[in-house]
Amino acid sequence: MDTRTVRQTHVTLPQFDDDLTEVASLDEDDRLVEFTYGGARLRELSLSGINLMGGRITDVSTRRAQLDNLHLNSVELSGCDLSGLHWSDSKLSRVVFTDCKLLGAALDGIVLDDVIFDLCKLDYATLTHVPAAGPVIFSSCSLRETAFTAPDLSGAAFDGCEMHATEFNGGSYRDCDLRGNDLRSIRGVASLKKVIVSQPQLQDLAQALAAELEVTFGED
Repeated sequence: MDTRTVRQTHVTLPQFDDDLTEVASLDEDDRLVEFTYGGARLRELSLSGINLMGGRITDVSTRRAQLDNLHLNSVELSGCDLSGLHWSDSKLSRVVFTDCKLLGAALDGIVLDDVIFDLCKLDYATLTHVPAAGPVIFSSCSLRETAFTAPDLSGAAFDGCEMHATEFNGGSYRDCDLRGNDLRSIRGVASLKKVIVSQPQLQDLAQALAAELEVTFGED
């Protein structure tokens, strides 16, 4: 199986046949296999209790999206605008998001197992109780004011991400690899126990902690 690697984190990529069946919507059945869906401009996208297995979702945009109790396995999403998305109680296995907009999205209880967010915009998004059951990579993503609340990102990797005011509020981060990112303005430094950083990033963390504690410096 093909993989994507960022330092010590290895994500298994989706696998499916090249000959995919084009579908008119994602709720044609409660189980879609070997499918392709794209080019849709939707007022609303609402999915519940559906399995999506082995497929591509491309260039889909919606003004409002409500997803829950979904299982995605070997699925690629690219060029999609799902800003304002509300997504809960689902599992994603071998799923890749590429160049997707998830601005202000709310993800709650989404289990991630071999998942990549690549070149995605997750500004102002909230990820609550999101456990990494397998490897997860955030690569070249915008995470401005994104809030991770009580996640389990053990073993995940962030690489080349914009992390201005990214907030980490509780949770588990053992062996979460933050090398290759500017950490100077992140929030919730105290939550990041047992993460992996490079030596120069210690100064970044010190600056972030000083800002969080509202430290002022007096003259010697």
